[in-house]
Amino acid sequence: SVITGAVLILLGVFLPGCFSSSPQTQEICIGITVAILLDATIVRLFLVPSFMMLLGKWNWWNPKAWGGQRD
Repeated sequence: SVITGAVLILLGVFLPGCFSSSPQTQEICIGITVAILLDATIVRLFLVPSFMMLLGKWNWWNPKAWGGQRD
């Protein structure tokens, strides 16, 4: 999906920085990499579906604007 592709691109950008000779760059890149991985796993796998289920019909507030069913 689009989210997985974005995660892979971001990891491809920040992972090489983890092996930098500068400790500050390593620290920043490791922090960003961990944040990306947590977002891609915890948030996308658990929180988004949970909120979608809780919101129910409010999750799809304007389906007609994107070519949904017409009444």
